[in-house]
Amino acid sequence: MLAPRPWRTDRTADGMGDSVSDGVVTGDDTGRGDVPSDEAAAESLARELAVEQAHVDRVHAELRKAGERARLVEIEGMSRGRTDRTGDIRDEEVSGLFARDALVFRAGQRRHDLERQHEGLVFGRLDMEDSHGREVRYVGRLGVRDDDYEPLVIDWRAPAASPFYRATPVDPQSVLRRRVLRSRGETVIGAEDDLMVADAPDDLVVLGEGALMAALGRSRSAHMRDIVATIQADQDEAIRAPARGVTEITGGPGTGKTVVALHRAAYLLYSDRRRFEGGGVLVVGPSAAYTAYIERVLPSLGEDSVALRALGDVVDACTAGRLDPPSAAAVKGSLRIRRVLARAARDTIPGAPDTLRAMVSGRAVRLERRRLDRVRSQVLRRHHRNSSQDAMVLALAADAWTQARRPEDRDVDREEFIATFVDHRDVEAFMHAWWRPVDPREVLLWLADARRARRCSRGVLTEAEADVLAASLQATLDTGTWSVADVALVDDLDARLGEVKEMPVERGFFEIEELDELEAQRSLRVGVPERNAPAHSALTPTRHLTHGDARDVLLRGHVGRPSEYAHVLVDEAQDVFPMQWRMLARRGRWASWTVVGDLAQASWEDLDEAEKAREEAFGSAPRRAFHMATNYRNAKEVFAYAEKVVREHVPDADIPAAVRETGVDPVDVTVPADSLDATVRTHVAELADEVDGSIAIIAPARWAASMADLVAAAEDIAPGLGARLVLVDPLSSKGLEYDATVVLDPDEIVAESPGGVRVLYVVLTRAAHRMHVLRPED
Repeated sequence: MLAPRPWRTDRTADGMGDSVSDGVVTGDDTGRGDVPSDEAAAESLARELAVEQAHVDRVHAELRKAGERARLVEIEGMSRGRTDRTGDIRDEEVSGLFARDALVFRAGQRRHDLERQHEGLVFGRLDMEDSHGREVRYVGRLGVRDDDYEPLVIDWRAPAASPFYRATPVDPQSVLRRRVLRSRGETVIGAEDDLMVADAPDDLVVLGEGALMAALGRSRSAHMRDIVATIQADQDEAIRAPARGVTEITGGPGTGKTVVALHRAAYLLYSDRRRFEGGGVLVVGPSAAYTAYIERVLPSLGEDSVALRALGDVVDACTAGRLDPPSAAAVKGSLRIRRVLARAARDTIPGAPDTLRAMVSGRAVRLERRRLDRVRSQVLRRHHRNSSQDAMVLALAADAWTQARRPEDRDVDREEFIATFVDHRDVEAFMHAWWRPVDPREVLLWLADARRARRCSRGVLTEAEADVLAASLQATLDTGTWSVADVALVDDLDARLGEVKEMPVERGFFEIEELDELEAQRSLRVGVPERNAPAHSALTPTRHLTHGDARDVLLRGHVGRPSEYAHVLVDEAQDVFPMQWRMLARRGRWASWTVVGDLAQASWEDLDEAEKAREEAFGSAPRRAFHMATNYRNAKEVFAYAEKVVREHVPDADIPAAVRETGVDPVDVTVPADSLDATVRTHVAELADEVDGSIAIIAPARWAASMADLVAAAEDIAPGLGARLVLVDPLSSKGLEYDATVVLDPDEIVAESPGGVRVLYVVLTRAAHRMHVLRPED
C-alpha cells in the first residue's frame, strides 16, 4: 500500500552525510553530522514534537470555532422563511423556505465534517524553500483557515498539497523535508521525516527512520487504515489521473491497489464535487467481509457520499453472502446463462392453466396451449413481459374473435366482442393466473424445478449443467438465502421483464409484527446475523408472508430500477464473473471507471469471456493504466513462499518485489488429522506471542465448524486473543490482510475453490509478518 523510499538518508556516522542516533538526524554546513547523545536526541525529539503539538492544538481550536460558526448558520437558516400568516404562502415566502433548507443542509453537513475530524486531522508537514524564501505547509484531511483566512492546514487533495506525495530527491519540487505526523486523538505521538536534499540546512532536524517503513511495520487492525499520509509518487499519479474514461490499476498482492483506488474516489469527489457527488460514486468489492474492512477509509478522508457494496448487495432487495460450489458458479457466471434466462422470462407461471375457456357475447371461446403460446410469442416481440398485460389480453381477444366468428354472424360487431372479452371476469381470472406481472427473483426460482431448468437450457447447457443449476437454486430455496452469483441473474431478469408497478399498500400492525418475527427467524435459520443491507432497499413485500416460508423471505422487498452512477470503482476485478460485469454495466452506462485487479489471483477460470464482458461494460471510453510493482504488505519470506506456489501453475504471474524482511521463514508442517485442533491451538498461541495485531485462521469448508469452535474459545488460548483472532474462508480473504495467518489444508483449498491454485495464492499472501501452513494427514 506504500511505495519504497530508496533515497532515505539514513547514513551512519562514517563521515558520509547525516548522522543518525535514536531516530534524530542533524545536518551541518559540511554535510557531516555529529552523533548526539541519547539525552540530546531525546531532547531534540521532544522539542520537535512540542512544536508540532502547538500547531495541532491551534488547528483544533480553529476547528471548534468553525463548528460553532456552522451551528450559528444552522440557527440562522432555521429562522428564515418563518411567517405568522395562515393560508396561501407568497412567492417570497417560498424562496425563504428554500434558502432556509439550503442553509441548514450545508451548515449541518459542514458541522458533521468538522466534528468527526479528530484522529490524524493534521498528518503532514512540508518545509519548502525557493527563491522567495522558506515556507511551511501543513497537510491534512480537510482544509482549515484562521480568522485572517490564512491556511493552517491544506486539504490533501488540493494542488498545493501534491508535493507531499510527489516530491523526490531527484525532483524535490522545492521541498527540503517531508514530515509525517502520527496522532492519537488530538495528541501528536510521533513523527517520521524524509529528507529531499543532499545537505540539510543547519536548523533542520530530521526524525525517525522514514515514514514508509514505520507504516509498514505497524499491526493490522479490523479496518483498513487510510494511508493518505504515506502515499508515494507513482501512487499519487494514479490517484490524480483524469476522471474521464477507464483507469485501470494493476499489480500483485500487497501493492496497495485498493487503497490507491479508494483515495482516487475521494480525490474525484473533491476535484469535481458537482459531478461526482450529484451523480454518485459506487464502490464494489468481492464480499461483505471486504466492505466491512474498508468501510472506514473513505469517511476518514472526509467523503461519505459513496455507495459501498459487495457484489452480493448490488441489486436492491437482494442481499447475498453465500457462495455456490464451483460447478454452479461456473454455470451461473457464464454469459451462456443469458439464453436460459431469456427463455425463463418468456415462460408461463408454474401451475398456470393451459386453456382459456369463456362464453363471450354468446360465443364459446376455447384457446388451447398452442394458440396461447403463439399469441405469447407475438406479444413478447414488442413488449417487456411486465408491461405486456394490456397488449396480451387484446391479442388474445383478437385471436378469440378469429376462432369464434362464423360467416353468418354479420350482426356481431368485432369491437363489441373484443370489449366484452377484455372485461370478462373469466378472462380476468385467467390472465391473473396465466400472465400476471412477475418478480425477477420469482422467475429465477422457477428454475429450481429440474424439468423446467432442462427445458430452458436445451441446446445451451448440458443436461448435467442444467441439473447443477436446478440444484443450486433449490439450495437457495432450502436456505432462504441468495448466493452471490444469483444476484447478477436477478438483475438480468429484471432488465428483461421490466419493472413491476404496484400500488403502495398500507400495512397493519399485526402484519408489521409478523415481518419482524420473520426477520428474526431468518437470522436464526441461516445461522448468521443480517448483514448490512443497502440503506435504500425497502421492506415492502409484494404479498402476504407466512412463518417459516423461505420463499417469502427470498421475495421480500421490491427490485426497482437500478441506480446509475457518475463513477464506478471495482476492486478485485479479476474475480468478477461475466454476468456480474453486465450487472455493473447497467449502473455505469455514463460513468467513468476505476478498475483494480491482478489476473494471477483470479477465481474465474475463463478470463477471455470475462475480458469480453468487461470491455462491453466500458464501451468506447478511453483507457489508461497504472501498474504497482512493489509489495508492501508481505515480508519477503512470506511472499517468497507464495511466489513459489503460484509460479508452478501460473508462470506469467505478475510478481511484485517485497520490501521488508523479518528473518523468519513460514512454517510448513504435516500433522495427523485427528490431532489437528490441538495443533492449531499450539500454532495460534505461538503466533500470539510473536505479533501484536490480528491473526487469521484461513480454512476450507471441511474444517470450518471445528475452527469456529476454536476461535470462540480464543481467550482460553491467550488473554486478549479473542479480539485478535478471526476465522475466514479462502474466497472471503480476498482484499484482507493480517499480521499473521494459519493456513489450513492448502490442498483442500485448491480442490474446493473455483480458481484452484490462484485462490491458494491469495490465501498465502494475506500475512504481513508470520505465516504457518498446516497440512492434515489422514
